[in-house]
Amino acid sequence: MDALPGSFHTLYLVRHGESVYNAEGRVQGQSDIPLSPHGERQSEAVAQALASVPVTAVYSSPLLRARQTAERIAAVHGLPIFFDDRLKELHAGIFQGRLRSELPVLFPEEYAAWSSGDPYYVIPGGQSRYQVRQRGKEVLEEIAARHTGHTVVVGHGALFRFALAALLGHEGVAELPPLANGSITVLGYEGDGRFRILAYNQVDHLRHLGPSSLGDL
Repeated sequence: MDALPGSFHTLYLVRHGESVYNAEGRVQGQSDIPLSPHGERQSEAVAQALASVPVTAVYSSPLLRARQTAERIAAVHGLPIFFDDRLKELHAGIFQGRLRSELPVLFPEEYAAWSSGDPYYVIPGGQSRYQVRQRGKEVLEEIAARHTGHTVVVGHGALFRFALAALLGHEGVAELPPLANGSITVLGYEGDGRFRILAYNQVDHLRHLGPSSLGDL
């Protein structure tokens, strides 16, 4: 992937590679789950896709699946990784560790409330979309204002989807479409709090690896 011109600062938002829970169809939230073998290959592919970009900083969620992805990217550029707890995934409370297929049976009311898309619904023992949206927006704004050039941020599907909806000022839209494991979304920062998406959910660098699991959390 070549560096994209035209922005004062470009952020490459990388969703971590497939985790063991992703492969099993389990909700992970903030459970500290490692990459699956397929996810390790995806992370290597992401690192190679970004090898030609003159990256000057790498940030990551401290959760293992994100950290393992970020380590491969940082190694290519010889950079340290800055970890920030605000880049963690939504805490999925009582859903964490459960198979997705189990949720409607085990937690019918809670699952229905979550599936409604209500941004303020707090999963018991966990968080709401709105809470994650606000912390994600805050940390991405800070990173964008702190650097110039090209920065990689490794995080999670729901976190990025919620935060981007807020950064782009999409009124009434709580989240953007799903992001694939190992995908790259390119965000341009033009100063004064103004962002624009230059590329969303890029996966061309993963096609030779075959399909991955679905789902954000």
